[in-house]
Amino acid sequence: MPPSDLTVRVIGRLAERGLTVAAAESLTGGELTAELTSVPGASAVVLGGAVVYATELKHSLLGVDAALLEAEGPVHPEVARQLAEGVRERLAVAGRAADVGLSTTGVAGPDPQGGKAVGTVYVALATSSSTRVIELSLAGSRAEIRRQVVERVIRELAEEVDAGPV
Repeated sequence: MPPSDLTVRVIGRLAERGLTVAAAESLTGGELTAELTSVPGASAVVLGGAVVYATELKHSLLGVDAALLEAEGPVHPEVARQLAEGVRERLAVAGRAADVGLSTTGVAGPDPQGGKAVGTVYVALATSSSTRVIELSLAGSRAEIRRQVVERVIRELAEEVDAGPV
């Protein structure tokens, strides 16, 4: 599947600004990183992605607080925040953290998870100066929810990059 026009534009803007991005994916299982890297030249800006589907990997690989995961489960706004911040810091190249860390966590279905309804999603964007967490309530099939999440994160990334300093 070819990248969306917005993905092509955001990769171009990241390159123009000399910015890098890394993604931590649970709900999307690699689809976000695949979308970002489907653009020719993406290797100049996409440092990588971590698919942390298993809850324990969220802690062991990206530093999400184990007590938070135990108390709240993986579908929580603070988990999304810590995932984005963790991937930004840990997918560093030559000692330099990614400029933007992205994360996705939620319930794509077909069944609720941990008391959270299908379509409950949290995404986050982390920079050196701030982290934004966005709560989504989506409808559709599992594939449709995952696609909607990827599209939303790309839109949020585009807004972040276009807004000015990252």
